Amino acid sequence: MDTKLNATCLIHIVIFTAVAFALTCGSSSIPPRDTTPINQRPQIDPDYIGVTIPPNIAPLNFLIEEEGMHYFVKIAGSAGKEIVITSHDGSVNIPAKKWTSLLKKNHGQDFDIKIYIKKENGTWLEYQSIINTIAAEKIDPYLAYRIIDPGFKYWNEMGIYQRHLETFDEEPVVTNRLSDGNCMNCHHFANNNPKNMIFHMRGGKGSGTYISQDGTFTKVSLKTDFNRGGAYPSWHPSGKMLAFSVNDLTMFYHSTGECRDVLDRNSDVFIYHVDKNMVSASPKIADEKLMESWPSWSPDGKHLYFCRANELREYISKDNGEQLEFDEIKYDLMRVQYDYESDSWGQLETMVNVSDLKKSVIIPRVSPDGKYVLFCVSDYGSFPIYHKNSELYFLDTKTGEYWPLSINSHQTDSFHSWSSNARWFVFSSKRRDGLFARPYFSYVDENGQTHKPFILPQKDPAFYKTYLKTYNVPEMIKGPVKTRAQEIIRVAYDNEDIRNAQLDPKVKPRKQNTGGESLYESKPQS
Repeated sequence: MDTKLNATCLIHIVIFTAVAFALTCGSSSIPPRDTTPINQRPQIDPDYIGVTIPPNIAPLNFLIEEEGMHYFVKIAGSAGKEIVITSHDGSVNIPAKKWTSLLKKNHGQDFDIKIYIKKENGTWLEYQSIINTIAAEKIDPYLAYRIIDPGFKYWNEMGIYQRHLETFDEEPVVTNRLSDGNCMNCHHFANNNPKNMIFHMRGGKGSGTYISQDGTFTKVSLKTDFNRGGAYPSWHPSGKMLAFSVNDLTMFYHSTGECRDVLDRNSDVFIYHVDKNMVSASPKIADEKLMESWPSWSPDGKHLYFCRANELREYISKDNGEQLEFDEIKYDLMRVQYDYESDSWGQLETMVNVSDLKKSVIIPRVSPDGKYVLFCVSDYGSFPIYHKNSELYFLDTKTGEYWPLSINSHQTDSFHSWSSNARWFVFSSKRRDGLFARPYFSYVDENGQTHKPFILPQKDPAFYKTYLKTYNVPEMIKGPVKTRAQEIIRVAYDNEDIRNAQLDPKVKPRKQNTGGESLYESKPQS
């Protein structure tokens, strides 16, 4: 019995060795010394060519999109061992441990990817090296995002997920499979801290705002006589209050270009004091004759940035049958001073004026070092995700100068957030196909120069060719959200635990303001 078993094992070992030799070590597979140089770089997907990456990112697995019988890849930096990969179909899966070692030993240095391809006639082609750079600065190790359908479907299936950027591990924070299929949106974190989180549930028994402080969630109803719900949150750096906008949103359709669109008919900005459970506001951020939206605190808490447009009636054309000229609605970028100790508002400033830019400014996000405001610019409106012309801009907070980023594409580049060290930001882009929003990361060097972005790496090199979902609202965080989804749902369905926000006695009620939820009541993609 032992003799037969040993013989069988020996046969298997011989066969395995022969196959391995043929694929990796045989003279027919490894490129010989005599190769034919090609004066071009090979086409690969995703486009990981000439990018700057953090030293703590998952392997950049990719497909070689050049025809061939066999593929040989060498990845090397100036220090450490090179990584050697062979492939029969052009699919390149980089070993995780070797990749981590390469990044660790080459901080702040370039590394190159050398690709050889064997053609049908037996000739080995040697392509030009792909040169990428490993930055010295790390990126926050987790990314939170919402996954939704990209088209006209209802939001019957969605969730907020988190991805470990140093690996391919992804897990849900919470999904609407646990909450009767309601809408979940507007997740945001205080100072990139996963323990201080906020998100909304819209519709059903779980409807409300969920605020986590030190990892413990509380369900809050933000509705008062001044506002109905809240959206687009921004944490004050103290972690003790948030700025929200209250919006009257509706989805509509038109016949040219991207037919989906979102109209904000009325909006204000208000403040929610978490410890006091109180809603407050000021005429400087909630003028009844203007529409204010997309608030964002500066990292020192001394300024609140937001977007502002004229009230809706100003865009109704009397010469065109009382029609609303929705494509004329454009938002300025504003900034107002705030003193936390006295809870008082100071000077109001216009940072970017519509009359100068001739476009609409949306979604300001201040870098954690306070140097730049990263914002979207679109032809009109306040919802750039459906606007192909949406681009990203920088504003220098000291000089007031602003400019479009060199990394913009010909497709939608929109929602963005910063890494806590201000050297990386992530944004949603449809640059691959014009339909699906994907997370892209860009490095910002000491001179404020943005570097060519790279898409979120995936374990399967062909992932983005087949994945038919869209990534929405990417937010970088320093670690994982550890609260279990079941605990969040328990809070959602415990009606006795809900906190009903109180209106600051100094704020005039506005019962006629119905904003906040009209977009979600009709269940479009939000």
